[in-house]
Amino acid sequence: MKQVKIAGQQVPAMGIGTWHMGERAAQRETEIAAIQAGISAGARVVDTAEMYGSGKSENLVGEALTPFKRDDIFLISKVLPENASQRRMEASLDASLQRLRTDYLDLYLYHWRGNVPLAETVTELQRLQKTGKIRSWGISNFDIADLEELWALPGGDQAVANEDLYHLGSRGLDYAVLPWQREHDLPLIAYSPIAQGDSWGHHLTTTPIVQQIAQAHHATIYQVLLAWVIRNPQVLAIPQTSSVTHMEQNVAAADLTLSAAELAALDAEFPAPTSKQPLDIL
Repeated sequence: MKQVKIAGQQVPAMGIGTWHMGERAAQRETEIAAIQAGISAGARVVDTAEMYGSGKSENLVGEALTPFKRDDIFLISKVLPENASQRRMEASLDASLQRLRTDYLDLYLYHWRGNVPLAETVTELQRLQKTGKIRSWGISNFDIADLEELWALPGGDQAVANEDLYHLGSRGLDYAVLPWQREHDLPLIAYSPIAQGDSWGHHLTTTPIVQQIAQAHHATIYQVLLAWVIRNPQVLAIPQTSSVTHMEQNVAAADLTLSAAELAALDAEFPAPTSKQPLDIL
């Protein structure tokens, strides 16, 4: 299974996303079963945020993780921009920890840029790291200009990951962000790596070359899409699903390696950008 190094730890390159989970009571048991199946199948990273369902996702994750040893899980949550200040961040973090039934996060991300000065947010993240409530911190939805501004701040280069939208149909990061992150040894956490089940109009699942590659590997189309996302080192994918079967298939995609010819064929069908594209924030 492919591995990624984040915050000094080697973790499987396929994690578990939880966006949209926890919002419907009727789905709760199914969603908990899916998260637990993913961990049992070998996933270690679980990603959530205070924004997701206004805390309902964190609450769901907290319940789903109860059968597992805490140290076996790499747990990520995120702080909203309006809470990313010296005055509000710790209370926001404490509420997340309570919902997650834990006393620390492995990684705490600044969800996206807001009105709080970046220097203030970074200073508070560093202070919270010293308390032990977070073991590392990072950012999310940062473009190249944001990353350069961050790196210019005292301690800004202590960020351990950037989480951004990235899938075969949305390759804006390939132009500048991913090369910058590779140069600065900053891993990428790719959210929505299968474009929300290919529901965003990119036609990933109906493209013949994707179907042919899936057939050649006796894999699902989504496994091919996930294998493409983690084709390079330092990329962790966090697909979300409420299906136990799909969850197990997602985790197994970390064992799928696409050939150079297959990657070239996918590049030809879904080319990387040749100029800067606006950053999608979802």
